[in-house]
Amino acid sequence: MNDRAAPLVDVRDLAVDFGTPTHPLPAVEGVDLAIEAGEIVGLVGESGSGKSVTALALMGLVDAPGRVHAARMQFAGRDLMNLRDDARRAIAGRDIAMIFQDPHASLDPCYTVGYQLDEAIRLHGDAGERASKTKRRARACALLREVDIREPEARLHAYPHQLSGGMAQRVMIAIALAGRPRLLIADEPTTALDVTVQAQVLALLSRLRAERAMAILLITHDLAVVAETADRVVVMYAGQVMETGRVPEIFDAPRHPYTQALLDALPDHEPGRTRLRTIPGVVPGARDRPAGCLLAPRCAFAADRCAASRPALRMLAPHVGVRCHFPLGAG
Repeated sequence: MNDRAAPLVDVRDLAVDFGTPTHPLPAVEGVDLAIEAGEIVGLVGESGSGKSVTALALMGLVDAPGRVHAARMQFAGRDLMNLRDDARRAIAGRDIAMIFQDPHASLDPCYTVGYQLDEAIRLHGDAGERASKTKRRARACALLREVDIREPEARLHAYPHQLSGGMAQRVMIAIALAGRPRLLIADEPTTALDVTVQAQVLALLSRLRAERAMAILLITHDLAVVAETADRVVVMYAGQVMETGRVPEIFDAPRHPYTQALLDALPDHEPGRTRLRTIPGVVPGARDRPAGCLLAPRCAFAADRCAASRPALRMLAPHVGVRCHFPLGAG
């Protein structure tokens, strides 16, 4: 008998494609993802790896012609694949919230910060808050304070164009918190910000996780962000999970050649080099996917077996796995 508690998020064999049934265009293929309550999981990989599509599928935001399939997609024990649309919408935005890369593109330029916060509270707040304009305004100010925005009463009257990038992202986080989510999906939340503001936003997310016992799925291409913030990392490539494990293990002893290549490309990985290491080639598209390992054409360790057969994700321990015929360090 297994006494281990079920994870907050439990996804098995997720697939998303945007083609036709006879000519599928796979964006995500066979993805397994588990997130424990209160955990920060970093989802990393190059552009085109399927990170954002995985998150959108979890939120129920993949529109036609996209098709989502999964052997299991559960949140807090609820089967997301078989919920009615109204029940799914009640979860998305309340129990699961999402913030995006460019806050100024996400905020409506025609409405004030106060109006947009009020709308989020009316949709996702407690019943008492939804019924009272005074309580909604008080909650809006409290949310702005929680994300370290000074003079919240004054900021309620501001329009998005009057906010800096960092302040706009804080407003987006405040809006996401209106429903008291158990999971926050942060899709490249610091990419559009300067380095100092990036650090402030990451510190804010870490503090909110601790104070609210809230899980965070942190989508990023920046491994340094993952190293500083996440508990565990999932490495994706061409729509597949290549490696997953705890951050110290992944950074100290990666098992997959792709993970090692990403680490080698970090500017501070090999001090003294005059040129940065790069990964040759590009992520395969829907029409040029290799028959074997998807990384094989770009992998320095590829052998005949890699070109001939596609490896499965081998789970070595709970939340620890690698998709490779010849994992690094295996002797």
